[in-house]
Amino acid sequence: MDDQFDAALPLLTEHAELEQQMSDPAVLSDQASARRIGRRYAALGRVVHAHRAWRAARDDLDTAAELAEVDEGFAAELPALRATEAKAADHLREVLILRDPNDASDVIMEIKAGEGGEESALFAGDLLRMYLRYAESKGWSVQVLSSTPSDLGGHKDVSLAIRARGNPAPEDGVWAHLKYEGGVHRVQRVPVTESQGRIHTSAAGVLVMPEVEDAGEIEINENDLRIDVYRSSGPGGQSVNTTDSAVRITHLPTGVVVSMQNEKSQLQNREAALRVLRSRLMQLRQEEADAAASEARRSQVRTVDRSERIRTYNFPENRIADHRTGFKAYNLDAVLGGALDPVINSAIQLDEAQRLKSAGQG
Repeated sequence: MDDQFDAALPLLTEHAELEQQMSDPAVLSDQASARRIGRRYAALGRVVHAHRAWRAARDDLDTAAELAEVDEGFAAELPALRATEAKAADHLREVLILRDPNDASDVIMEIKAGEGGEESALFAGDLLRMYLRYAESKGWSVQVLSSTPSDLGGHKDVSLAIRARGNPAPEDGVWAHLKYEGGVHRVQRVPVTESQGRIHTSAAGVLVMPEVEDAGEIEINENDLRIDVYRSSGPGGQSVNTTDSAVRITHLPTGVVVSMQNEKSQLQNREAALRVLRSRLMQLRQEEADAAASEARRSQVRTVDRSERIRTYNFPENRIADHRTGFKAYNLDAVLGGALDPVINSAIQLDEAQRLKSAGQG
């Protein structure tokens, strides 16, 4: 079990260093830095506690084994102590393997209507309300960065910033839950525009990215950006603003395009667009790193392929089905009302099982 100590040692050292940094006035004066350090400190706290519990159990076992050599009375305690040490070792192993370093991060979420015209836009609006209610149930705050409404009250696209309050434990973080939502969501129902009562299938896409809190993590060269300004538009394309306040930023090296028009000023829309751009570029960097890494490091259930169909929402049967985990339930109305925990928990459990399996094979 000494390998467990070796694997944990750098993390224990980092935890002690972060504890010192958290008392540094320079860190405390920088909100983004303090928040990032606080979250990392909280994440490593699980490793520290698990390692202390294992060391204590190991020490108790070693002591009892030594005493049993001179006093047979201690031999009777050894089986229970071995079981305690083994359980603590397994817990430490899981803590070291399972945690995604971004789990405590806030997220940028984008919901986009797909093929299906107004029906797809209406479904995108349903997904938006579902995530808003889910976030409310978790005590998270949501900021709508950009939205393009459709004629019938749906959304062609919408960008959200979803944030936890304070420094949550990694397992309670926004990314820890919503990272599994990325992919294609399919809906089966009778559209409001259908006069014959026929069931149609359409879809909307969801993209979820950890938010980059420290702008220094992703440096963007101004020379790599093409910035266009234009007049904001509403449903049907009509102008809703008399000034060119909407902003479209194109990152030339990658071709990533971000448009923002919700704010009234060009400067505010530019800042919001850069916020989303940083997260998208961070996501691209992570995907490139994952592609070069072993399967064990990219075993997340969420979406290796963004075109992956992850879930079906069947309205006639009131059925929700997740195609990755096999989860199925007949409470679609409740899920759309924000009761997403059972669906997301099925993805968390499958992800953890795959990580453990990959670690065992490694």
